[in-house]
Amino acid sequence: MFESIIGQSPNFEALIRSARMIAATDVTVLIVGETGTGKEVLANALQKNSARAHKPFVTLNCAAMPEAIAESELFGHRKGAFTGAVGNQTGRLPAAHGGTLFMDEVDSMPLPLQAKLLRFLETGEIQTVGDTSAQTINVRIIAATNSNLEERISRGEFRKDLYYRLNVVPLEVPPLRERMGDIQLLLGHFLKRFAVSHQLPEATLGKSAISRLQHHAWPGNVRELRNLCERLAIMMAGQTIEEAHLPNEITHQSKPGSSCIQLPESGIELEKVEIDLINQALLRTKGNRTRSAQLLGITRDTLLYRMQKYGIS
Repeated sequence: MFESIIGQSPNFEALIRSARMIAATDVTVLIVGETGTGKEVLANALQKNSARAHKPFVTLNCAAMPEAIAESELFGHRKGAFTGAVGNQTGRLPAAHGGTLFMDEVDSMPLPLQAKLLRFLETGEIQTVGDTSAQTINVRIIAATNSNLEERISRGEFRKDLYYRLNVVPLEVPPLRERMGDIQLLLGHFLKRFAVSHQLPEATLGKSAISRLQHHAWPGNVRELRNLCERLAIMMAGQTIEEAHLPNEITHQSKPGSSCIQLPESGIELEKVEIDLINQALLRTKGNRTRSAQLLGITRDTLLYRMQKYGIS
């Protein structure tokens, strides 16, 4: 399953190596990454490469759960437990018994439910809404978030003890802008896939289009790239895609060589500018180095190296 995840950039290959080792265990995993980076794809690969591969893989988008029925959605309910409970319902956790529950956008979970999820992680027991006794189930939890949970904790929006329980093994999926060497590989993969799925002749990419796409910021990450490829696979079936065929939101982005910062006539001290920008990023993110690196458009390791170089703590 990991073989189907496309990417050869060093930081992405390091992520996959870590994921392979983690998949062989039963440890709780927290996947962190921006929207569209492929967190659910990674969670699915963890399941498929684990001892639970032939057991249920149940997904739950915590942000899509109405708070009023969130507990029932997670744990299930018995008939008559509340108004509208006309029958028994199996919750996502018991439905995943023996397998894995993937909890996307776990940061959106209501605080009262966070306490009950914490209890399950500590004891393996759940209590269905309307039931008087607890039951023990065997479920691996893989959670995902695109938020900074430490900031959520500081604002009282997420339980610190639950964070520690979920963050046993963190996996950080890099944004597409930090793995630009994978752009052409991903473009080829998606164009071929959509040509097959729509039964169309495959489109090819010209040099101008490749160059333009390699300099796009990709705010929507792999999801944005995939959606673009599906559009192009249909509209440009069997043709060569050049820059002129790309949508306005990509072609109207600042091109390579253009600059949004003007160099003063008197010049600058580049080292001072770099130190100032690093300090600004750390201040804005309240010292969160992962998020600071994202703001600066560099990897976390690069940021740590430069902080050490300049003596920034």
